[in-house]
Amino acid sequence: MPDSVSSRVPSQVLNQILKIALPSPLRRLFDYLPSNVTPACGWQPGLRVRVPFGRREVVGVVVELADHSDLPRSQLRAVSETLDDAPLPADWLWLCRFAARYYQHSLGDTLHHAMPARLRQGHAMAGRTQTLWMAQGDGAQETLSRAPKQAELHALLRQHPHGLPGRAVSAHGFARDQLLALEKKGLATSQEHILTAPTPPSGNLLATPALPLNREQATALAALHEKLEGYHPCLLEGVTGSGKTEVYLQLIEAVAAKGNQSLVLVPEIGLTPQTLARFRSRFRVPVVALHSGLTDPERLDVWEAAASGRALIIIGTRSAIFTPLANPGAIIVDEEHDGSYKQHDGLRYHARDLAVARAHYHKIPLLMGSATPSLESLHQALSGAYRHLRLTQRPSQHPPAKLELIDLRHQRRQGGLLPGAIKAIKSTLSAGKQVLIFINRRGFAPTLACHACGWMAECSQCDARMTLHRQPALLACHHCDSRRALPDACPECGSGDLRALGSGTERTEETLQTLFPKTTIHRIDRDSTRRKDSFEQVLKEIHRGEPCVLVGTQMLAKGHHLPHVTLVVVVNADGGLYAADFRALEHSAQLLEQVAGRAGRAAHPGRVLVQTLHPDDPHLGQLAEHGYGALARNMLEERRIAQLPPFCFMALLRIESPQEEAALAMAQQAAQALRQWLKESRVATRCLGPVPAPMERRQNRYHLHVMLAANKRSQLHPAVSWLVQWLEANREARKVRWSIDIDPQTLS
Repeated sequence: MPDSVSSRVPSQVLNQILKIALPSPLRRLFDYLPSNVTPACGWQPGLRVRVPFGRREVVGVVVELADHSDLPRSQLRAVSETLDDAPLPADWLWLCRFAARYYQHSLGDTLHHAMPARLRQGHAMAGRTQTLWMAQGDGAQETLSRAPKQAELHALLRQHPHGLPGRAVSAHGFARDQLLALEKKGLATSQEHILTAPTPPSGNLLATPALPLNREQATALAALHEKLEGYHPCLLEGVTGSGKTEVYLQLIEAVAAKGNQSLVLVPEIGLTPQTLARFRSRFRVPVVALHSGLTDPERLDVWEAAASGRALIIIGTRSAIFTPLANPGAIIVDEEHDGSYKQHDGLRYHARDLAVARAHYHKIPLLMGSATPSLESLHQALSGAYRHLRLTQRPSQHPPAKLELIDLRHQRRQGGLLPGAIKAIKSTLSAGKQVLIFINRRGFAPTLACHACGWMAECSQCDARMTLHRQPALLACHHCDSRRALPDACPECGSGDLRALGSGTERTEETLQTLFPKTTIHRIDRDSTRRKDSFEQVLKEIHRGEPCVLVGTQMLAKGHHLPHVTLVVVVNADGGLYAADFRALEHSAQLLEQVAGRAGRAAHPGRVLVQTLHPDDPHLGQLAEHGYGALARNMLEERRIAQLPPFCFMALLRIESPQEEAALAMAQQAAQALRQWLKESRVATRCLGPVPAPMERRQNRYHLHVMLAANKRSQLHPAVSWLVQWLEANREARKVRWSIDIDPQTLS
């Protein structure tokens, strides 16, 4: 490091040991000696360092300072380089340590996951800047009378009083030498300008005025204003289209007026552009976004802007919970029930739950909003741990459309659609409105089958059938992404009578194009929106209001405002209702209610047709007749009786191996060892299993589960911690792949 920001290490520091977290799956810190120079701030937790690790050098983070090591000092290696003059933000380091401890994960891997790629690579924590050129000085005409090109450049700069970037100057045909010549004559000056979240303008925070609130919204906002200075968790349960976002905006206005920052989490990257546009149109303060679509330099720019406090509003998807905040004021979790907030590999954290922990740490308000709250959050609200705010009215004055159950049995379908649904689609389009067809299956059909012998196209690597696609024509597994060409004949009997079974988005789209050839059909699923900005372009066309049909998966069910949609058709509501997972009913009911909420959000009432093979199902009937709120409270009572979350706490040990015997043997050994420890230690935790995963073979690997359950977190975590230590010390466990999932959201 330069001498201006560092000095030789004092003799007392030489006796210190640096405990450093490195990007490794090992749940331990590594001991190093300080380098021969010390950073300007002194050695302290949060400093990034480059250290030798094996035969390579890696970037780590100093976590603790100690005066001794289990290894002799002669065996310890020294830090190669200190990368920072100041530690990484303290709130960020606290959150990472909390997440690693709670989710039983390596701290080094957690820190590595939580920081931008540029910081992991050793780059400085600094946002990018650009040079802006501005005109200055009088008498330019006389001074530049013999330099016409410079005179033209000076005139151009005068047209841009806030400055013109050097690239823009070059684009107008001017050279850098001409800029320097103007600067030398005192007729131009340059300033370094921060690219992301420059200093906000003084004066009014709002670019456009806030919307008037109805009585329920005003009551909710008043409740939030009561405790802006302390930890105040609130669940805002509002029907779709009831104006939850306006409550968010006006809460953020109050927080920003105090100079504090707001972190807003949204479940999907597809929601980020529309949310960002709405927030930027409302506020004059810097609003930034963090999501997977950013480049590495862009992500670091936003991270630094938030850490410095310049960005007052940060909007992001799941990983944005790890954004450092210089002046935290509020955290908002939109669609808090959404499964996208749960990370399903590596560090298996839940962004909503980390938001709760973080708001408590910062002593700031936490607002979680949803039309279909998770049973965990609803239980906290009903028990009084969270404040429960309700929005039951829509600005359109139309009540949310009720679900109309249509019996699929013994009826002929076209592309998955019943005659009654087709008739309703035709009527809606004739009225100049839009239709949303919801089918939670990509592809043309769920599978390909032989009509002669009954053979079905199955994945060779998973216990699953392959999905038939037409664009391009192939068979694909949506679990392991393996693909193969369509067979010319049945591989079992040689028959050429191969038929598509069921309907996917492609088949429904093809049917609708045949039935309504003059109508625009938009198919929206992961296959059709792979190109960058393709989803946003389709949404722009939809918002023009011309009659069209939208065929989509759950990408369309999450938070999108589609004011011209008045009819929603759910092709098959049974897909997730009867899965093995105890959360299946909750997730399916949320999805149905969310997609139904896309209908009738503006001037005209909506209608929702739900095609089902089980119209007499009591849960489905309760959802249709009384809505999600009534069903959720019924499900809570069922969970209480069965002692399932949220009335207990769970952890899941997943074991997988290419050899079925190895996976089973390891799972049995782990379960037996854990049961013995639980008996001896008298920890009130239950051990269930091992059992095969719902899809036992996936990607040519066999998956088994061991479940831990306890009535209190304080009983669960010691058991999980012991199990992790036992697995890490067991040589046989290294022959399989294992992972721990705290608070699992699915059993797959």
